[in-house]
This record gives sequence, C-alpha cells and structure tokens, in this order.
Amino acid sequence: MIAELLLVLAGHDSSLFQGSSINPSFTPLLHPGEQQALEALAQIALRYRRVRSFCSSALDSNNRYICVLCSTLSSILKSEYESLVVDTESRILRRDDAFVGRGSFVPVSSVRAIFAEWDAPLKALELFVDRLEQQSGWPPGPLIDLLLERAGSGVHTVSSLFSRVSIAVLRVWSTEISAFLVHGTVSSVLPLAVESSASSSTSASTYILQDGAMPSCVSDQTRESILYVGRAVATVKAARKSRQFPRTMAIEHAKLLDGVYPQDRHRFERVIGDVRNNISEWLWLNVLTREDVEDAVEANYFLLRNGEFGLALIREFERLKASRMTLNPSSRQSQMIREQDLHLAMLRASLGTSAQLDPTLTRLRFILPSGPLRPLLPSLRPTENVQAQQAAFDDMLLGTRLKLSYALPWPLDLFLTPAALASYNCLFAFLSTIRKTHVRMLDSWVSLSNAQRARRRWTGTGEGGTEEDREVRERLLRCGWGCARTMNWFLEAVMEYIWCDVVDEEYVRLKTQLKGAQSKDSRVPPASPDAQTGLDPPRRHLDFNTLRFLHNAYLNHLLSNTLIAQPLLSSTLRSIFESCEQFVAQIERWGGDVLPPLLFEGSLAVGGGARVGEMVRERWETMQEINEVLTTLLDTFYEQLSLMISQPFGLGGDVSTRSFMMSSTSTTFPSLVRPKGVRAEAYDGFGETRRHVERLLLRLDFSGGFSKPRNTNTVNTGEILRQGGLA
Repeated sequence: MIAELLLVLAGHDSSLFQGSSINPSFTPLLHPGEQQALEALAQIALRYRRVRSFCSSALDSNNRYICVLCSTLSSILKSEYESLVVDTESRILRRDDAFVGRGSFVPVSSVRAIFAEWDAPLKALELFVDRLEQQSGWPPGPLIDLLLERAGSGVHTVSSLFSRVSIAVLRVWSTEISAFLVHGTVSSVLPLAVESSASSSTSASTYILQDGAMPSCVSDQTRESILYVGRAVATVKAARKSRQFPRTMAIEHAKLLDGVYPQDRHRFERVIGDVRNNISEWLWLNVLTREDVEDAVEANYFLLRNGEFGLALIREFERLKASRMTLNPSSRQSQMIREQDLHLAMLRASLGTSAQLDPTLTRLRFILPSGPLRPLLPSLRPTENVQAQQAAFDDMLLGTRLKLSYALPWPLDLFLTPAALASYNCLFAFLSTIRKTHVRMLDSWVSLSNAQRARRRWTGTGEGGTEEDREVRERLLRCGWGCARTMNWFLEAVMEYIWCDVVDEEYVRLKTQLKGAQSKDSRVPPASPDAQTGLDPPRRHLDFNTLRFLHNAYLNHLLSNTLIAQPLLSSTLRSIFESCEQFVAQIERWGGDVLPPLLFEGSLAVGGGARVGEMVRERWETMQEINEVLTTLLDTFYEQLSLMISQPFGLGGDVSTRSFMMSSTSTTFPSLVRPKGVRAEAYDGFGETRRHVERLLLRLDFSGGFSKPRNTNTVNTGEILRQGGLA
C-alpha cells in the first residue's frame, strides 16, 4: 500500500482512492487514524494533479505571461514536490529509521507528516488556478496584481512560492518595458502600448497604454513617464536622417532597468524618473529649441492676453446661445450646441483680429465633456461630485462644462505635459468667466443708459409718475444704477489686478528667465572677473530640469496669485459672478430697464390707494435682494483677503490650499525642488504673492469703502450710492 500511496502522491491514478476519499472496499481494513491520514494525502495528491494538469495545458497558450507562470510553477513543483516524493521513497527503501519501524513497518502518519508542509501551498495554488480559469484572457497588469496579492500571504510557504512565480512574470514584463523605453518597440502579441491612429498622419509616434498593461502599483505619473519616454525614443528612431540617441545612453538605461520591479515603488519610480530626465535633457539639447518653448508658453489664448479675440469669442458664444438655446419652431437650425459649432464660432471670432492668421489657433479645440448642450433638458447633464466642483468655473462661459484643448505637435508635448495643460484650462475657465461677466455687465449698463435716455425725452429731468410714486421710482432707479456701478467697479478692479499685476507680470518674468539663460549647446560668453568692469555677467546654463521647474513655478504662481488655488476665495468669486449674472438676466427680462414703463400699469394701485403699483414693488424687492447679497459677498471677499495675507500663503499655506494646488496642477515633490543653478528668487514666490494680494486690497479699498465703519441701515433703504460716497 505504501508503494501505491507514493504513486498517487507522484500524480498517478489508483483504485485505492475515489477522488480524495478512500475506496469503500478498503475502509473496513483501516484504522480510523490511518483512514484520516490517507485521505489527507489523497487530497494533497489531487490538488497536485489539478495544478500540474493546468500547467501542462496552459503551456500552449499565446499569452507569454501565462506560459512563464506555468513554466515556473512546473519547475518549482518538479524540483521541490516531486523530489520530495522520490526522496521519501528512497528513504523507505533504505529502511531509514525515521520511516521504517523495526525495519519492516512504515507508519502512514510519518508519510503524512513529511507532506504536511504542502497542504497550504497546494491549497493556495488550487484556488489560484480556479481564479485563472474564470477569465479567458489575462493581461499582465491584473495577473501581476493577483500574484503580488497572493505573495502577501501570512503563510511563509505560500508567500515564498508566489513570490518566485511573480518575479518570473515580472521579469518578462520588465523586458517588455525595457524594450519600449530603450528601443521604442513593442511586441506584436499582447503589447503594452499601441500606436494611435492619429500618429499615422504626423511624424511623431503617439502611443496609448493598453488596458491592463500596467499593474496597479505603478502610479499615474510613472505611466505618463513611460509613455513619454517610449514615444520620444520611437519618434527619434523613426526619423533616421536626424540625430539618434547615443548607444551609451541605451546601455545605461538598460542597466538601470535591469532587476527593478514595480512592487518596489520608490526605486521603480526613481529609475523611470532618471530615464525620463536623461531623455528630456538629450531632446532639449538636440531637438527642442528655445523658440519652440517660447511659442508654447504664449499666453494669447489660454490666458486671454489677446483682448480683441477674447471679446469676439465671448460675443460669438453669446450669439450662438441665443440662436440655438431659444425654442423657435420656424428655425431650421439644430436646437443644440455641439463641439463643431463651438469651433466654427471660434473661427468667426478670429476674423478681423490678429488671431486670424495665427497657426496656433488651428490647434485649439473646445470639448464638451457632458455632450451636446440642448435647451430645457438639464436632466441630460450627468451628476458629478459637488465637492470636486466647488471652485470650478468651467461651466460659467457656456452653461455647461467646457474645456479648451490644445493639440501639441512633437516635440512641444515633451515640455507641456497633460498636467500643465489642465492648469492652463483651469486658468482659461476662470479668466473667461471674468471677461464674460464684465462684457454682460457693460451691455446691461448700455441698456440702462439707452432706456433712461429714451425715458427722459418724455419725462424731462424726473422719472415720471405722480407725486405719490415718483420718489419710489427714483429710489428704484438709483438702486439699480448703484448695483450696476458696484458690479462694474469690482469686475474692473479684479480684471486690472489679474491681467496687469499677475498675468502680464508673471509672463514677462518667465520670458526674462528664458532669455537670461542659455542651453548647454550654446556658446557661453566669458565670465566677468569683476562687477565694476561694466561687462555683463555670464548667463546661466538652462537644462531641461531647470526649464521644467521654471514653467511649473510659473503655473503655480499664476494659480496662487489669481486666487484660484484658494477654495474659499474662488467660491466667493463665483458667487459674486453669479449675482452679476442674475442682475443682468433681470435687466434683460425687464426689457433693458429697471423701471417699468408708465403705461404698463397705473402710477398708483387700483382704488386710489397710496400704495405703489405691484410691478414697481416687485422690482424693488428683487433689486434690494440682489443688493444685499452683493454687499455681503463683497464684505466676505475683502475679509478673506485680509485674513489671507496675515497667514502662511502659497504652497506652504493651509492643508486645503496645498491639496487643491496638488490636485489642480498634478505637480509632485521633485518638480517643486529647486534645481542647482536656479536662483531662489525664481522659486520663492510666497512674498510676491502676498504683495499681489496687498495690491488687490488697495484697489478694493481705495476710498475706504470696506475698512471704514458703515451704517448697515443704508442697505435696507437702498441708498448704495451713499455707501460709495457719491450721495
């Protein structure tokens, strides 16, 4: 029976067992202890045959990762489990005292004790095989995740077994990564990345990671770096007439990637970062020029520095909304706004402006993440996380989420990362909201002026009506003009601060830093031995790390100084803009005038009472409510600004500020570390940000409207001109 038992443990069938149970014919001949030991050994043998059968059948699979897994698993079982069976048989035949009692008796419990160490590993392998058979195709990412999860078991034998198998699979995956990063090539079967169709029309290769190509332990930044390096290497390799990467760099990168696996996250990210820095530095010296960088950071569109085009674009969007969002059965136009409609509106806005002949305009595209915009169908907009959108302005320009994308040609996309474009998009949404709100307020101002000018042709110097309601009409008119004046004043103060004190100043500073430094391949003028000689000092070397750092600092300063990175301030600004939009909408709803025409209703109520007409009373309540909300928001905004300059500011501020900055710009700690050779003034922008905010406070409190104590009762009477010192 011992020989039969060893054959069963080696993977052969036997009539002694039926599955993992003993044949009922032999049950009366066995002691209950022997029966239990034999069934335990039969269970081990059954699991071994199950795993071995799967490995034998899966070796013919087209999935190289499954083949490596099965090959490694078969090798481990052959070298450890099968050798244990052979060694046990050899010790029995040699009549070893540990197995053979009195030279002729072999206890089954001794054999059970020898194979007890394989209970847990074979059980785990059986569950693992069942999990693999539940899915037909296994990409490398989920397979590696599953192996690493099983390798984290608390049982040492299970952990050791799956660790060795995972290392074998990771070695194949690492080979694919090395081929992509060093040579720019991908496998034809189960490739990690595929070349997109858009790259066929351009000289640059554009790759997209396959679903499941990366294990979950690889961060998003590392995935973006892998695509970045692979795309750059493939593009340079395809351009055979241009300079190629040196062979020494390829050998160095291959050595760096050898033996580095993603479960060691810190080391893996550091190696990928070093490879990316080397590739970027070579491209900066041989492919990417300073002129390309200066063209990429032009702020004419995302930062709306091209004023005539920005105004024309807002006008075209307003005209498009008026024509498409108004239900008109007789109109043949489609009652929706699509992305192509926005593109045509942008092209029409460029006519007659300096942007008409700008080739950069052809790379801009507007994207509607929520799909086409339809009138009176708010249910088609998907529900989103309110907390993530608490300070977003991307839905203010069109009424739905709107993004401005920029198709970067190679090699500019090596410099402007998707995170930088997302920051520019956030700035564009905020700046376009301010410009659009100001334009609508100016239109409302013109409408109020025209209505009052037309009314004065008949009423003279007064506002018409009888003696009883003339005073109420004048108060209503003064309240409306006061709201319009306060809103226009605030918007102009904020616009002057943002475009003059922030955008233009930061843009000029970045251009100066780029012109004041030079790349390593340019000739460096001789250094001045003494500052008193009158010679210009030598310019700094500008490597790619310094270039990327300067641009990241530029974006961080823009986000901080424009107050987008402050959640409380940005939320207050959005509420102020919404109050302005509400005021403009009310004026448009009332026909362009805050006062109702005299012929629309009687001067006094019906019946000869002294009460003002219902229409005047309704408009007075609306204007008073808007005025109170606006006054409260402006006071809140000024208080928040005052508190902000007395606290740590910028990236070193409170936790909410730092988290918002990191989530908005997707910057990491290495990108904010000042490289060698970069002056501290280019990095330390906290004091400069505080000075910017102080300028804004001076603009808002020029006449002491916020700092001086005020009578709160004036809000209830509507005398807001008296608050500004004009009455």
